Amino acid sequence: MANIVSAKKRVLIAERNRLSNVAQKSKTKTLVRRTLEAIATGDHAAAMTAFRTAQAQIDTIARKNIIHKNKAARMKSRLNARVKAMVAK
Repeated sequence: MANIVSAKKRVLIAERNRLSNVAQKSKTKTLVRRTLEAIATGDHAAAMTAFRTAQAQIDTIARKNIIHKNKAARMKSRLNARVKAMVAK
């Protein structure tokens, strides 16, 4: 454990930020799962709504550097491809 007061504060702040990041990642995974469930049901309108919500959350966590920008782009691309594939069926 740190001995200097400022180092102790940084430990507390780092833990608070870690918990926040974990919560944001969990929220993103939930929104992606909801999008995939909407795609599985075949409801295009619900899938588009869920996709837009997930896309906004993915952009948010990428902007905050919680995930890498390329991972965010890949996640959005794969979701979008699945939503577009619904129309083709």
